[in-house]
Amino acid sequence: TPDAVAVVFENQQLTYRELNQRANQLAHYLQNLGVKPEVLVGICVERSLDMVVGLLAIFKAGGAYVPLDPAYPQERIALMLNDAQVPVLLTQQHLLGQLPAHTAKVVCLDNDVNWQAVSSAIKQNPLNQTNPANLAYVIYTSGSTGTPKGVTIQHQSLVNFVQATIKEYELQAQDRILQFASISFDVAVEEIFSCLLSGATLVLRTDEMLASIPAFLEKCLILCISVLDIPTSFWHQLTSELSTSKLTLPETLRLVVTGSEKALADTVHTWRKQVEPRLRLVNAYGPTETTVGATVCDLAGTKELIAVEPEVPIGRAIANVQTYVLDSDLQPVPIGVWGELYIGGVGVARGYLHQPELTAHSFIPNPFSNEPGSRLYKTGDRVRYRSDGQIEFNGRIDNQVKIRGFRIELGEIEAVLSQHPDVRSTVVIARQDYSNDKRLVAYIVPELDKQQTTKNLNQHLTDYLSKSLPNYMLPSAFVILDKLPLTPNGKVDRKALPMPDTVRPELELVYQPPQTEIEKTIADIWQEVLHVENVGIYDNFFELGGHSLLLVQVHSKLQKIFQKDLLLVEMFQHPTVSHLARYFSQESREETSFIQHSHRSESRKTSTQRRKQARKEHRAATKERGVSSQSDE
Repeated sequence: TPDAVAVVFENQQLTYRELNQRANQLAHYLQNLGVKPEVLVGICVERSLDMVVGLLAIFKAGGAYVPLDPAYPQERIALMLNDAQVPVLLTQQHLLGQLPAHTAKVVCLDNDVNWQAVSSAIKQNPLNQTNPANLAYVIYTSGSTGTPKGVTIQHQSLVNFVQATIKEYELQAQDRILQFASISFDVAVEEIFSCLLSGATLVLRTDEMLASIPAFLEKCLILCISVLDIPTSFWHQLTSELSTSKLTLPETLRLVVTGSEKALADTVHTWRKQVEPRLRLVNAYGPTETTVGATVCDLAGTKELIAVEPEVPIGRAIANVQTYVLDSDLQPVPIGVWGELYIGGVGVARGYLHQPELTAHSFIPNPFSNEPGSRLYKTGDRVRYRSDGQIEFNGRIDNQVKIRGFRIELGEIEAVLSQHPDVRSTVVIARQDYSNDKRLVAYIVPELDKQQTTKNLNQHLTDYLSKSLPNYMLPSAFVILDKLPLTPNGKVDRKALPMPDTVRPELELVYQPPQTEIEKTIADIWQEVLHVENVGIYDNFFELGGHSLLLVQVHSKLQKIFQKDLLLVEMFQHPTVSHLARYFSQESREETSFIQHSHRSESRKTSTQRRKQARKEHRAATKERGVSSQSDE
């Protein structure tokens, strides 16, 4: 079906014929640059049609792609480029200034000069010498040694996973599948290639779709999305809004796949109450080292099971994948007994790029197979088999965690923190203190001669970490200790680490309480969502521990109160209470209704007084906004 639409992004689209021809032209060009099997090609692009063209072209040329998220700190991208030693790097013109120094040949996919050379290449499929054992891609994950590690996936593993996914999810040509994840996150492999190999239409997500849950659902309806593959944390939030707001899922939607984190049974029950049974909900599980996914569980059929065992299972192995629950002696444990999950089969990765010792530690010979070279991947996940054959997940046996779908080695954060001259010792943990929301907390013992910097150490450490770690790996709180608690055998007693204070963290800016009604309303919402006391008008949402998913919650609450359209991107542009309040003041010339919609309960008399005071303060703020707008930057 060459004229069927293959990819859609905003108001652009490519048919399968157009996508194939553009990928062919770029593939011929890449082959002339020396790309062939086992050659790694970097791709650092934002979500666009060029992204999909680039991925296919690398495959067609015979190479393996290495995704580099443009949002990553320059230092982290430099580590990946240095480790992968890519000879060719695909990127976009406006990203050139963000890239670190490297030796790769740069091909700008949106550069006219490059495309003049590319477009002169023939449009026919290039000769491809790739075999099933060749590399398909290398995706970097968090590493416990302090640097990211590259997971090497072969074509035979990718093909098996994609074919199993197409069958499991019953993907068909009439489906329209939303591409949600970054290509640096391996779920993008499932979204992109499962879609294209089934002849469906791939719809690339825009940033505006995350403005709020209502905006996301409305856009999915307009785009006629039939399949969603979203992080568990985002699904939790979506389900919560379905239960508290008069929202409905698009009629076109038939399948929702969630994964990357533990799904909550209460959320599954809430989902069933709000959603028609016709819509499938699938819980997927799998480490990057076993090619995206290894098990699936159709939650439509687990009602009685969850009632007996109040945990959501991760299901059974997909085709050509084997799962084993073993003890410390690599012996199978009985049904119902906890053990460590080991995964075998065609999905097991080749190993870690340039790290033979780590590969040998994590990928072991398969004692249950007579096939030469058969291996098992040691996941580090604590699981058990249920009586019905479903696998139940119960956390980690090491210090690896998942935050909002991202796999994080706490040791990597600790290794970077330990290099700071003000830090004597440190430990980082993930706390799930309220609302089942996980947050990273760093415990710091400062150098004795650096005690005078303790007050501002939080901000200094955040700035220091942000130079080398992505945002999702930055701790939301720092706790200063005289010493770390130890167990009798001398190890850090993580269970004895104190809870972080809910008071406002010490920042360089002096605390100034909110004054106007708008400021008070915004600060109240921040305190509610962030569980932080005493939010001041100059506090930065992200410095208080906020992140993008929490910002979506704030956005939704603000829209309900102020009854106005507000793009999520505008909230990124106004990260302080004062800045955001001034934005609302500028946009709202008539302050007549926002207090009536306030989430605080108060008497009519108090409400009237506050409304009068808000009008007075609004007039003053509006009058002065021209001379004070820069003070909040």
